[in-house]
Amino acid sequence: MRTKKDRRKYSKYLVTICIRQTSSLLKLLAASVIDSFGMLIQAEGVPRKLADPFDFGGGHMDPNRAIDPGLVYDVDAKEYNKFFNCTLGLLDGCESYQLNLNLPSIVVPTLKDNATVSRTVTNVGPVEATYRVVVEAPAGVAVLMEPSIISFTRGGSTRATFRVTLTAKQRVQGGYSFGSITWSDGSAHSVRIPIAVRTVIQDFVSDTS
Repeated sequence: MRTKKDRRKYSKYLVTICIRQTSSLLKLLAASVIDSFGMLIQAEGVPRKLADPFDFGGGHMDPNRAIDPGLVYDVDAKEYNKFFNCTLGLLDGCESYQLNLNLPSIVVPTLKDNATVSRTVTNVGPVEATYRVVVEAPAGVAVLMEPSIISFTRGGSTRATFRVTLTAKQRVQGGYSFGSITWSDGSAHSVRIPIAVRTVIQDFVSDTS
């Protein structure tokens, strides 16, 4: 377990990220989406619908794992300010920037053919470590990871950037489908982020769906 001195290096944002990305969903989500009556969990609200990652987020919080996350998705406050200005329409060319804000999740709301997004992880675990990726692709979407293995060495950089290319396998107008990316060092660290993708045919169709 890390000491109090170690934990004081984490900002409030990083503490939140550590909790989110080390949350767990049981394999195939089976036990996580079934209620005590054996029924699929329903999301609250009107109309009623089956719960999805937009409802239950990254999964169940695991405080013990959050203390030692291994990797974190860090982001500077200035990047949030730019993102906010983009949402207000104060800046041009924001689509790529919004997709690539270094959040511990990936959302592509209008996937026509393909889209590539990037994320950067920072190693806060053992100085020497190798992580391999495990991908759960959203239904109807192909996922290509570059690279699929990231390594950290003593004296080297503590940051690594990877690219995720999402390709629609069907040209259809659909709802959101969900998947995940998990970086694992094969022992104590397993860092998972969700993916949400909606395939569309034309922009005007996505706006009215």
